[in-house]
Amino acid sequence: MADIESGDRFDYVIVGAGSAGCVLATRLSEDPNISVALLEAGGHNDTLLVNMPAGASQLFNNKNATNWAFETAPQAELGGRRLFQPRGRGWGGSSSINAMMYIRGHARDYDHWRQTGLTGWGYADVLPYFKRSQNNETGGDAWNGEGGPLYVSKSPPGYPLQKVFIRAAAQAGFPVTRDFNGYQQEGAGIYSLTIKDGKRWSTANAYLRPVVGTRPNLTVISNAHAGRIIIERNMAVGVEYSAGLGKPVKTVYAKREVLVSAGAFQSPQLLLLSGIGPADDLKKLGIPVEVDSPEVGRNLQDHIDCGVLYGCTKPITLYSLLQGSKQTMVGIEYMLRGTGHGRTIHLHSGAFIKTRGELDRPDVQIHFVNALMRDHGRVKAEADGFTIHTCPLRPESRGTVQLASRDPFASPIIDPRYLSEPNDIRCMRDSIRLIRDIVSQEAFDRYRGAEIAPGAHIRTDSELDAWIRSTAETLYHPVGTVRMGVDAKAPVDQELRVRGIDGLRVIDASVMPTLIGGNTNAPTIMIAEKLSDMIRGKALLPPQDAPIAEDERVGAV
Repeated sequence: MADIESGDRFDYVIVGAGSAGCVLATRLSEDPNISVALLEAGGHNDTLLVNMPAGASQLFNNKNATNWAFETAPQAELGGRRLFQPRGRGWGGSSSINAMMYIRGHARDYDHWRQTGLTGWGYADVLPYFKRSQNNETGGDAWNGEGGPLYVSKSPPGYPLQKVFIRAAAQAGFPVTRDFNGYQQEGAGIYSLTIKDGKRWSTANAYLRPVVGTRPNLTVISNAHAGRIIIERNMAVGVEYSAGLGKPVKTVYAKREVLVSAGAFQSPQLLLLSGIGPADDLKKLGIPVEVDSPEVGRNLQDHIDCGVLYGCTKPITLYSLLQGSKQTMVGIEYMLRGTGHGRTIHLHSGAFIKTRGELDRPDVQIHFVNALMRDHGRVKAEADGFTIHTCPLRPESRGTVQLASRDPFASPIIDPRYLSEPNDIRCMRDSIRLIRDIVSQEAFDRYRGAEIAPGAHIRTDSELDAWIRSTAETLYHPVGTVRMGVDAKAPVDQELRVRGIDGLRVIDASVMPTLIGGNTNAPTIMIAEKLSDMIRGKALLPPQDAPIAEDERVGAV
């Protein structure tokens, strides 16, 4: 931890040095007249496994210093299974353990937010902030930025199956797109990643590390677990924190605002511990009620997915590339020369597709993985093969985050209620059939082995549904638990100010009213970029109209 005295005062106190917190701390401290304290429960996250893109699977698949490794409550629609819920801990938060995919979602997702009354959150409003954060390796255009802190690169060449998948998708009648974040999201294409010169470009590397130690007005306090927001006369005035269970409780005070950026599970947890939430739930735990806010911890949404597995007839997948001592050599080569298979996540291509022609945007995201991946890599592959993950982009199921106890070190009760709405499993079932159609195309003829899972014999709706319920896993994109809205029930308003408490905002994925159609890291960064201007009272970047496709094929592979 930084050497500060308990009771020190700063203009802003930020809780959480994750994808949003690193952005806020860096942008706010640009003004030398503003003092900022950034609290983070974990450490610096500057290790080989964090920085080496191929190390991601070891980081998010088990509990470690960089991963909170939560679990859900038993899921009724998944046979009572508890699903693993990794969340990043330490500098960079989940951007230090995620798959580094740079996806913004569909333009109409943000226009939907605007249509609910959230002025300033339409696609034209948020696009300038996506661009400001970005340094696109091929330069800027109408949709992409250059010169920003967050480096964005394309998946590297040299892995033949990534283009085989795209050709097969085109042969099956799906569009091809050059940029999932550009003119047309729909179609198959190469993913963009937050990787710079073969190194994970987390928000810690992009935003925080370049300024730490160079700005006397920015103090980062690591290994500082926030336990309660201090509220006096309906005003947030500080935060209590501790280095661990049984360690002394310290305080840090905010002269202007407390900014909570602890993520979709721990931001609502901290609000609840501080007396902001459903009054009856708080009273049961003996927590004094500061604000009766019934929707804190409600509206949890997450992407759930399943993987269709195929054998590969050629020794070109990760099993052969990393077999035996080759895996050890990956780390050694990367550490010594920064080269080799460690420079990428091996999740190179994918698609955004529609399961029904009448939809106005894709409702399914596909991730093509150059390996047999069961349970997101926690089951070791024993042969060459590939996996095609599919997830419904806008699930209708809604869940909750609740307190297990008053202990801030206790994990929250996470109950996403996956597949509690029937349309979610219908979407997954339909997408599996579309994947089978793609893999049946001529492009895969030289590589296609047997369908390992669910298996070619699983055909009917009931058979597919049973398999989905027994194998589906989360894709780690929780949002919505402190939703923003113009209605009085929304915990935060459109400037992310907590209703009923002055000087308190929540700024992270928890404020998204609805889950966007894609990975959530880039949108979280965008939200923090936009809020940094709002907090400082700066003029917001002017809206930018950039065309999006209605139904047009672009690109070629």
